[in-house]
Amino acid sequence: MNDASYVKRALIIDDDANICELLRLYFSKDGFAAKTINNGIEAYTAFTEYKPDIVILDLMLPGKDGYDICREIRKTSSVPIIMLTARSETLDKVVGLELGADDYISKPFDAQEFMARVKAVLRRSNAPVEVKPQSDEKVTYHNFLVDKLSYTAIVNGVELDMPPKELELLFFLATHPNRVFTREQLLGQVWGYDFFGESRTVDVHVKRIRERIESTGGSTEWQIKTVWGVGYKFEVNNL
Repeated sequence: MNDASYVKRALIIDDDANICELLRLYFSKDGFAAKTINNGIEAYTAFTEYKPDIVILDLMLPGKDGYDICREIRKTSSVPIIMLTARSETLDKVVGLELGADDYISKPFDAQEFMARVKAVLRRSNAPVEVKPQSDEKVTYHNFLVDKLSYTAIVNGVELDMPPKELELLFFLATHPNRVFTREQLLGQVWGYDFFGESRTVDVHVKRIRERIESTGGSTEWQIKTVWGVGYKFEVNNL
């Protein structure tokens, strides 16, 4: 909203009452209103009623876990979600991000860093959307099509069931054929330069994209190639 008098709202979903109160104080100090919920059962109802500008979501919750709640929210809303959890394994982070979370913060956390990442996520979500010609949103090669307008990827006539970040990564690489990108460059271009995640996130996404493509039979004319010690490129033969 552009109304200067509007107070941004944060919904904090965590089963630890102390964490909830601490986060509520952080948000209050920065001029936010905040509501806290301590279980997964009430989370989605609270979300629909409170209409927050950002959601802080714990993974391990009684009644329903954070992954399920994230899925529910993403069915109807693109509101920024930051997952907050004691689980710090890379795979947990990747799963959360693939489900539509915007960032992932591990406990324990620093208050200053936490609020910096909240503001970074909000900046990205509030950035103006640049409208591009349809041709800039679609890329095709032999037996290959990725359309960002409809979020569709088709390889060898098979439509791939692909999470948004996988499709965006594939689209970015395919629109820059035979150009090598480092993992850090790909994080910046696809996840945003304010993203605080690890470069390992790119490796996991590339692995899953390759598996989906290989399940259709793959191609001898193009491939996502690893450039050892550097990063990845979408290699196209006879371009």
